Amino acid sequence: MNIYREFATHLDHLLGGVQAVRITVSGFMPLSVEEIGFSDDGRRLVSLCQYGEQNGDLMRDPDIVFLFHNVPGDEAAEPVSYRNDYLGIVQDVYRYDKAGRRTHILPTLKQDLKEFARAWFATLREQGFFASTAVREILSP
Repeated sequence: MNIYREFATHLDHLLGGVQAVRITVSGFMPLSVEEIGFSDDGRRLVSLCQYGEQNGDLMRDPDIVFLFHNVPGDEAAEPVSYRNDYLGIVQDVYRYDKAGRRTHILPTLKQDLKEFARAWFATLREQGFFASTAVREILSP
């Protein structure tokens, strides 16, 4: 659960108290961080995405959606979906029934997304997206 707490801290840091932000670091694809709504049970959903462009279309490369959980004295953010438009990949950790209740979990995908998110946050830090020198464009206050 500690890694999920770290993810929540990283996402809140990148958002900086706003709903949506684009962060630019020279030499790298811009990073978009956006509150995209709530799950059926009322939990925050935050998208962390880098976009490329192909034939004039924005392409997610990648996009991970995190589901926030309240844990004693803190928040945790679990990566629950992955999308890469260049590769045509859309993956969800959970399956839901028509009433919106979770019915299945894909544990291997859950572990893979956790490891990918851990590595991606480390890369984003190395590239300067967490630095005060990164250019922040507030898209929605």
